[in-house]
Amino acid sequence: MGGLIQVKAIKLIKNAHTGQTVDADGRALIDFFLKDQQTLTAVERFSRSHDAHTPPLQEKYYRDLIPLTKPAPGEQYAFEVDLDACTGCKACVTACHSMNGLDEDEVWRTVGLLQGGNDSAPFFQMVTSACHHCAHPACMDGCPVKAYAKDEFTGIVRHLDDQCIGCQYCVLKCPYDVPKYSPKRGIVRKCDMCSNRLAADEAPACVQACPSTAIKITLVKLDDVAERAINNDFLPGTPDADYTQPTTRYKKKNALPYNAIPADLHRAAPEPSHMPLVVMLVLTQLSVGAFTIDWLMSLLTASDPLGSVRGVSMAAAFGIGFLGLNCALLHLGRPLYAFRAVLGFRTSWMSREIVAFGAYLGASSGYAASFWLPKIGIEIPPGIVGILRVFTVMTGLLGVFCSMMIYIDTRREFWRTSFTAVKFGLSTVLLGLAGCLIFVSLQAYHSGSPAAYLPQLSGAIMGVALIKMAHESAIFNRLRKFAPLHPLRKSALLMVRELAVPTKLRFLLGILGGVILPVVTLAFSVDHGTTLLLASAVGALTLAAEGLERYLFFRAVVALKMPGGQAA
Repeated sequence: MGGLIQVKAIKLIKNAHTGQTVDADGRALIDFFLKDQQTLTAVERFSRSHDAHTPPLQEKYYRDLIPLTKPAPGEQYAFEVDLDACTGCKACVTACHSMNGLDEDEVWRTVGLLQGGNDSAPFFQMVTSACHHCAHPACMDGCPVKAYAKDEFTGIVRHLDDQCIGCQYCVLKCPYDVPKYSPKRGIVRKCDMCSNRLAADEAPACVQACPSTAIKITLVKLDDVAERAINNDFLPGTPDADYTQPTTRYKKKNALPYNAIPADLHRAAPEPSHMPLVVMLVLTQLSVGAFTIDWLMSLLTASDPLGSVRGVSMAAAFGIGFLGLNCALLHLGRPLYAFRAVLGFRTSWMSREIVAFGAYLGASSGYAASFWLPKIGIEIPPGIVGILRVFTVMTGLLGVFCSMMIYIDTRREFWRTSFTAVKFGLSTVLLGLAGCLIFVSLQAYHSGSPAAYLPQLSGAIMGVALIKMAHESAIFNRLRKFAPLHPLRKSALLMVRELAVPTKLRFLLGILGGVILPVVTLAFSVDHGTTLLLASAVGALTLAAEGLERYLFFRAVVALKMPGGQAA
């Protein structure tokens, strides 16, 4: 600090009459330094106090708010919040925002409200929260590029900004709404417990700013954290603690009432649509479904229903999958670094999805090319073509499975296994059937012969479409049940209120493309051109309906968060 002081060079002379040392302006040396003292900046004055070994006035407070010793093996730093002392003044929020230079609409610490009790004894409790630096952080496990690191000595979970590609999967994985995406930077950022201040034995900004010393840094034993998580001894109205084992400790002299809930627990608003992911999921499932249904049809019959258009059909299926996977790049904040996304393969379902679909693209491109290479004199043995076909189907289905697990692993109710697996699985089958219907109709139009398996494909489309829409509409039963705070009820309310238009349009297009037009195709004997037109309409309407279903999949989900958190 002392290096900030500028030493001024002065020319001293001796007064001939008085013998006193003066400067060029005739001022005595003592007068010069007194005047100079009055012009010191705040930084210079603070620097001089440190040079004189005078401790800052607030040191006695912030030194007491951090542990006197470093974490021992099996321990880590954690926030400790005295709920009785928290007044909800949000000084901690302001200090965190200022110290970390956050954007105007970006916060790393929030303040919420718990309420409960009864009419005669109402209960209200302010709650401040930030990153809980969990013992098993979900954000770190889910990150496909290893942009998170848990310090082995302090336990602090840091985000590595330079490594981040802005996929935002950690935002979905964290049950406490901690990581925040910065569109301006294209990366995610989060609280690191002001680790640079802790390293200098100084309290984090939020801790030091609290006027009632409601927040402090403490040491916790990881065994105790695990035990408390098993007992779900964390805070009412928050996600199950056994998922990530949060280390923050909330203290209160008197027990919280049994009916304490977050004041904003009733609130529900549509989440971001993530349109690049909507397009990616629908197109990849169409591509995989087309290859899979075609393969199953070949197992059931010795004839080739696609005939002379097989090369065009398989190239189209590959192109659709290729387009869908490239659309996912538009969701990244830093797409140029997408090559890093396989680094988290050991723990991240997103990395596994990328590896599986990468293998799928390689196999499907080879299989599609096998129908075109003979035209330039390159013959591929039938055995190799068969292997490429099976490998295309297997890797494609594996990629769809990984896509399911990406969302199931977030533990959001609307994305639980019974919903997501059925939606993704039936979408793959339905879109594959619609794609094959178009290919079969194209072959009939090209050859002039009757369309093979047209009745079977149309009937299968109707059956799968009806089953899928019935499964999706089952969520509206939650509107008749009494559990008003259940996340699925809130998702249903979103779909009949804020998202009513896309919800109605989804079922309207689903019925039209998945039921009515297939019935028309079956009931009336039409020429090959009209059949191809009807099949194309079935495919287009079904694709649009599934796109709306996937749009609702993202928008109607209820995010997990802390009381007062900013999740939409």
